[in-house]
Amino acid sequence: MKKDENSLICELRKIFAQTVDRNQADGILFSGGLDSALVAAYAKNSKAFSIGLESYGEDRYYADKTVKFLKLNHYHKTVKIEEAVAAIPEVIKILESFDPAIPNDVTAYLGLKCAKDMGIDSMMTGDGSDEIFAGYDFMLKIKDLEGYLARMHSAMQFSSNKIGDALGIDIRQPFLDKEFMDFSCGIDVDLKIRKENGKTWGKWILRKAFEDVLPQEILWQSKRPLEYGSGMTELRKIVESKVSDEEFEKGKRDFPIRFWNKEHFYYYCIYREVVGEIPAPEKDEKICKCCGAGMNQSACHCKICGDVTEWKEVK
Repeated sequence: MKKDENSLICELRKIFAQTVDRNQADGILFSGGLDSALVAAYAKNSKAFSIGLESYGEDRYYADKTVKFLKLNHYHKTVKIEEAVAAIPEVIKILESFDPAIPNDVTAYLGLKCAKDMGIDSMMTGDGSDEIFAGYDFMLKIKDLEGYLARMHSAMQFSSNKIGDALGIDIRQPFLDKEFMDFSCGIDVDLKIRKENGKTWGKWILRKAFEDVLPQEILWQSKRPLEYGSGMTELRKIVESKVSDEEFEKGKRDFPIRFWNKEHFYYYCIYREVVGEIPAPEKDEKICKCCGAGMNQSACHCKICGDVTEWKEVK
């Protein structure tokens, strides 16, 4: 490794430790993934909360490993399928969205609600790490990654903020701390995506910087969306089964929306009940090609329907 890379890594470690210290909270929304594990490693006396759907998901394995290594004060709640399905309308109401990422948001909602029910008023999350350090697999194929990340950073939004507001929980996001973001966004993309032991990794410098802080198995684990790790992706099958072919075909005829699948249509039907009509675009907004909602001119993702057409066009 080059000397300047060593210096950069040392600075990254120092700034991250200071950032977590500035953003201390009573609890951590914890999955056992790299980002929440790093937050937990530098948190002081915070209780870690994780959620799993019955016997589904891989997060419990990694969470237990990290909990044992860091000696965390940890609470894991196993959620029944019925409870997860029942939470969908409340999540859609809070987020005012029928984005198919709902299973991911249900995980965050149930985790934060569990913490609130146990008297926790502030929570840290690992939000923003993947967006800053190129942690998503699709980013490995983007030609102008630097430009893409800059565009993404100008329009980032996270469901945990809205959910926290609705539940009365103060959400603190160390990776989105201004000082940490300013430093991290200036790191060259070839240090964010790099090969290690024959495999190309996103978040390379983040993993490398904390090699003596967390076990290798935790540091070099593959990216798992929250819904997959928690098992909440199983909700997709359940939701799909609630919509018949006839209902779906009728819905496609009745509504001027480009539904991705039955699941997307199911969420929209709930959205109509608990939120209402899709808001018309404001004068300075562009129009979503999927649902007709307004979007910020710099946005790549529609916050109402979840369409990512703009992302694909950028790629």
